[in-house]
Amino acid sequence: MQKVQLDKSNEPSEVISRYLEAIYYMWSEGEPPRSARLADWLGVSRPTVTVALRRMARDGMVRMNSRKEIGMTAVGRRVAESIVRRHRIMERWLTDVLGLDWVAADEEAARLEHAVSEKVERRLYETLGRPRTCPHGNPIPGHSKASPKERRLATLQAGARAAISRVSEVAEREAPLLLAYLDERRLTPGRKVDVVEVDDVGRTIRIRAGKREVTLSHDTAAKLWVVPSASLRTK
Repeated sequence: MQKVQLDKSNEPSEVISRYLEAIYYMWSEGEPPRSARLADWLGVSRPTVTVALRRMARDGMVRMNSRKEIGMTAVGRRVAESIVRRHRIMERWLTDVLGLDWVAADEEAARLEHAVSEKVERRLYETLGRPRTCPHGNPIPGHSKASPKERRLATLQAGARAAISRVSEVAEREAPLLLAYLDERRLTPGRKVDVVEVDDVGRTIRIRAGKREVTLSHDTAAKLWVVPSASLRTK
């Protein structure tokens, strides 16, 4: 089989980059992407997604499996990782150096990531002290990986203890208000939490973070990844 290689002088457009980035985030969260899901994520019509995917398949970046799930080729994944890496490094610079909050940093990084060269990316990475994650705790591709011990907060039972490791990237893009909500309650990476109560009927989970108790919906809790203690109990 002929190996498809991406010509550096012919990098994907900003539009195609957004598709690759979205597909990468979904797969990273264990959510196999499909055309309808991409259309909702990107705010475009399904026919528009179909046209874009055909072009990406032609260029050797994606392929569809028998379940109509969109997968990335080795080339597509390499390009997607490059985009995500720039985005997360830019987020670090915007929060750590310029002092922007979580939400603003994510929005600005989405605009800047397509204009930053590899040279600037490398210089920023070194200047920032070689960060391993973005401000939300998500690993920077090529520099770190998510902990194999991670699981979603929503899977824990009452009595469990854990430390927040990261906020779902899907939540970052689809629910920016959630980022502000979590930040206000200091439910940020590194924060230790105790699960006080799990309500399976109401589908809520009550946790204690420091001296404060917070009740989260199951959906919100599923967007927080945690590393549990050895005494973990799961559903």
